[in-house]
Order: sequence, then structure tokens, then C-alpha cells
Amino acid sequence: MRPGITIIGSGFAGLGMAIKLKKAGYHDFVILEKAGSLGGTWRDNTYPGCACDVPSHMYSFSFALNPGWSRMFSPQTEIWDYLRACATTYGLTPHFRFGREVTGLEYDEAGHWRVSTTDGETFTTNAVVSGVGALHVPSFPEIPGRESFRGPSFHSAEWDHSVDLTGKRVAVIGTGASAVQFVPRIAERVSRLHLFQRTPPWVQNRPDFPISPRMRAALTVPGAARALRNAIYWALETRALGFAVDPRLMKAHEKMARRHLADQVPDRALRAKLTPDYTIGCKRILLSNDYYPALNRDNVEVITEAAAEIRERSIVDSTGREIEVDAIVYGTGFKVVDALNDQWIVGRGGQKIQDAWRNGVEAYYGITTAGFPNLFFLLGPNTGLGHNSVVFMIESQVRYVIDCLRLLSKTGARALDVRPEAQRAFNARLQSRLHDLVWNEGGCTSWYLDEHGVNRTIWPGFTFEYWARTRRVRPEAYELIR
Repeated sequence: MRPGITIIGSGFAGLGMAIKLKKAGYHDFVILEKAGSLGGTWRDNTYPGCACDVPSHMYSFSFALNPGWSRMFSPQTEIWDYLRACATTYGLTPHFRFGREVTGLEYDEAGHWRVSTTDGETFTTNAVVSGVGALHVPSFPEIPGRESFRGPSFHSAEWDHSVDLTGKRVAVIGTGASAVQFVPRIAERVSRLHLFQRTPPWVQNRPDFPISPRMRAALTVPGAARALRNAIYWALETRALGFAVDPRLMKAHEKMARRHLADQVPDRALRAKLTPDYTIGCKRILLSNDYYPALNRDNVEVITEAAAEIRERSIVDSTGREIEVDAIVYGTGFKVVDALNDQWIVGRGGQKIQDAWRNGVEAYYGITTAGFPNLFFLLGPNTGLGHNSVVFMIESQVRYVIDCLRLLSKTGARALDVRPEAQRAFNARLQSRLHDLVWNEGGCTSWYLDEHGVNRTIWPGFTFEYWARTRRVRPEAYELIR
């Protein structure tokens, strides 16, 4: 095997790249997927209540609109079905190589990447597109004794469906986006639920509803689904005013969240526990209509003291209180900033990516990194969003990668490498802009920030701004290797 282009990952990013490569006339590529089927995070996350938190008509490809979504916010199974349908429709089946986890990438001076996989195979390729995303490596808290627990314990991203939680005493550690979805589903089944909350999230109403057969039929009318998508896009984009312009503009969002909390949690003591002390938007804003009602249940306890120790059959909080539990579910998110930094990638001159990123993970528009020619990242550093659909960002990046490939064809160069000065200038502007925004100045610690408190995750502006800036490759920003 010696494909011209190698795509790693088969979620939205990998599939979007593959589809657009074929449309652009590039057919010599493979898609490496570590699992046995495609789908990325929408294949892996099967916890109860798993669903999208962006309206489905926006959280989908612009070139593959789906008028048949059953709800405004679709469940996991429907999104996974959509991705599989896209792969079939666009003829991607011959390009998949399942069960091939990439263990290393090494660039040689002939202008090729040597790709190593877990099955022992090594092959060369001209270009690599990493579509692994950031939400695929589960993060576990460093709590003493975690390995000593004798009962079932698992991360929400690796839900153990063989474990029946009915009638059990269950501890949930973490109150992020996944927990907000699965807590209401298990609270009604367990005998007791102890929810360990480090920091309360801001939660807003989730405007979800089933889409009637009549409305789905109406969306098949030419132009209707596109019009709905555009309306949703601009409605979501207005939220960037508070994120990307001035944190004070988040007051309206905070007011809505406070009203939502007051309406759903009548108990003052519980409401105080659930009221954040940081600016809304500093951490991810969550959407739910049933999370707060679940916490009102008599069998649910919200614990704001930290989990200090885990024993064989119990958890001890920071006050010394011991809580006996039968099972533990970790809703503690993912290793976002570390997801790229942990990879074995060696670029020009034997430089490891960890050395290139010793002062922090960064890339040029989140796509290319100096010293690593013909290596492209989708949803790379600082291309995440707090207000709109990342699928929009993926499509912008895919278009940019194809423009890079066309530049190579046009110039006859073997590879292109972003110039260090272009990358430094871009990231200096980006970090300067982030400095005064809500993610940095909102008074919280979030997974958006690295260990030095630098935001390596979020794009600090409107998505149409990113779209405009990545529409064309600037050849002067790159060294062409002949």
C-alpha cells in the first residue's frame, strides 16, 4: 500500500475530507480507522441520552443536507446513521482500512511520510490529514485509590452496557456536557445517585422538539432545508458577540440561565450549589431541560466537596465523609489539549512534534505546523467553538487542505511547509485577541486552557471570519519543497 494521501479517523472530519477529495478528483487515498467501523465520537459515545447539542440541521454537512432528522437535536444513533449513509452515498467504502490505529508518523527528506500502524504495517504516503479530533481520549481524574474500587466503574465515553445500574448506589464524578445528558436517564433507575460536582455549569433551556412528518416533508421542498440551515447558522452566530467581542455582552445569556435555574430548582440550598461564580461562556454552556429536575429527586445528592479518595466500595470526600457506592461513572470529559501532543510524529530534521510544541500546541489556522510538511490537522489547535457547529469549521479546513494540494500540483513541488514566521505572527494575533475574551477572563478553569493557562482550543471570532480567512491559501506563507 502506497496511497497518495492518508486520512486518519472516520468521524465528521475524516469523512468530510474524503468526500471532498473525491469531488476534487483525488482518488488515491485511504482512511485509517482504529475501530472496526466508522463514526468517531458518534460511534464511541453510546451513554444513555447521548445527543447533539447543536441543532441537527446545522450539525451536518452543508453538501449533504438531511431533511429527515427526527428531532431538532438528534440522538447519537441518528447521527451515526447519517455518517454511515454519507460514506455509502459518496462511495467511500473501498477507501476504508479498519482496525488500523496509527502509532507513528515520520517524514523523510524525499518528501514522504512513513506511517506505522498497530498491526505492524509501515507504508509511505505523500500527505497526511489528521481527522482524529479532540474528543476521543477519555480523561480520568487523579483521585487516590481509583484503581482499588471493586465495583463496576467506567467513563461515559466507554459506557459499559453490561452493567445494570437499576437499584444500585451510583456515584457520578463530573458535571460536564455528557453528565448533563446521562444523569437524568439513570437518576430514575438507581436507588441513590451521588453527583460529585467540582464546578457547576451554566445550563440554558434546550429548545428541542420532535420534527413532525409534515415538517420533514416540507423540508424536502427544494431550498427549504437550506433556508432552515441558514436561519439556524445566523441565530447561533449572534452568540459570538459575547464570546468574541466583549464578555459583558454575555449578561443576556446569564440572565436566561439564571431564570432557567430558578424555574426548575425551587430549593434555595440546592440552587445555591448549582449557581456558578464565573462569567457564563468561560466554560462550555450546556443545554438541558431535564438535568435540573433530575437533581430535585429525593434519591439524588449533589456533592460539592471534592472526591478525595476512592476505596474498594466507597468514595471519601474532602471532609472525610465516606459514601458507600456500588458503581462509579466518570463524566470527566476528554484530554483535549493533550490529544495532539501525545502523538508520535517526527517532522523535518528528526524534530518531534512535542519539541515543536514545547511552549504550547499551535498551528497556522489550526491546520499546518512549521517543520511538518504535508501534514494537515482538521479541528486542530484553536479551531474549536463555543457557539456554533464545528462541522462548519471542518468544511472550511477541508477546502483549505484541497487548496494546498492544488498549489502543490500547480507548482510541481513535492511538499509545502508553513513558514515559522507566518505561524508565529498568526498565533501572536490570535492569543492577543483571546487575552481579553470570556474564556480567559471569565474567572474559571476549563479544558479550553492548557497547563499554563493559555487557550489552545477555541477560535476567538465569528465562524464566517474563519471561513473567509481560509478560503485561499497564501503561497507566501509556505515554503515549497521541490
